[in-house]
This record gives sequence, C-alpha cells and structure tokens, in this order.
Amino acid sequence: MFILDDLLLRPIVSVANVIHSMAIEELYDIQGIQDELKENRLLFEIGDRSNEAYEQRRDELRTQLDVAREARETLSSKVEVKR
Repeated sequence: MFILDDLLLRPIVSVANVIHSMAIEELYDIQGIQDELKENRLLFEIGDRSNEAYEQRRDELRTQLDVAREARETLSSKVEVKR
C-alpha cells in the first residue's frame, strides 16, 4: 500500500511544488517591481510625470515591494505530504 501511495502521490506533490513556486515568482516579482520604481523615477526626472503622480505611484510600488518580500519569505515553503 505504501509503495502504491509513493508511486501515485510523489509525482503529484512534485508538480504541486513546481506550480506553487512558479505562482509565487509570478505574483510577487520583486525585480519587476524594482524596475517599475526605476521607470517611475526616470519618468519624473525627464518631466513626463508630475511630482504628485510620481509620489503616489512610488508609494504604491513600495507597498507592493514590501508585500512581495514578505510573501516570498512566508509562502516559499514547499508543499509536503506528512505520513
């Protein structure tokens, strides 16, 4: 019975781990948020974005970055099957 469980459950758990990791990377893309912060700053510096719009977007992105970092820390644990 345990051999059958191992044969049936291990592949499912492995796929679940991969999907979980990919979802976390996609949802909480720290590098992408940092790139948006840089783009926001650049747009402000060249005059395409007002000071108010710049500050509002910067605050939003910083909040997203904090959430992404925290989520990556807490959600990056792998799915395990307990016996």
